[in-house]
Amino acid sequence: MLQKETGTRFAFVPYRGGGPAMQDLVAGQIDLMIIQAAVALPQVRAGAIKAYAVTAGSRFAAAPDIPTVDEAGLPGIHISGWFALFAPKGTPKPVIGKLNAAVVEALADANVRARLATLGQEIFPREQQTPEALAAYHKAEIEKWWPIIKAANIKGE
Repeated sequence: MLQKETGTRFAFVPYRGGGPAMQDLVAGQIDLMIIQAAVALPQVRAGAIKAYAVTAGSRFAAAPDIPTVDEAGLPGIHISGWFALFAPKGTPKPVIGKLNAAVVEALADANVRARLATLGQEIFPREQQTPEALAAYHKAEIEKWWPIIKAANIKGE
């Protein structure tokens, strides 16, 4: 997506996780990385790397001095990492309801919210913390990324 929108080409270097990739970025072995804020912010705060933009439509509360991609001149390059809990297909609805209630309760806790905020994690509003909202979001993400994956001929390995 970034290459297409900017007309650039760069080599993709596969890593077995954000930690090894971040080590190589800090060491100057690679020049660019798009990664979740939780991995990048400690290095940004330490001055080891420079953050050019957040790939979101709004600035992160945990890093308000970093502009959005829209502000940095790449409007619409919105790439977000997100977390969700999934259960096996056929899990009884009461079990899903109980799991969801526990997650909602945890995400309402001020200490949990504060810790996630320091990691650069945005918490969806309460009305979006439902299995139905997750299904709709997941579907929208597939619809957004599948054409890009196909066009780039990306294959699972």
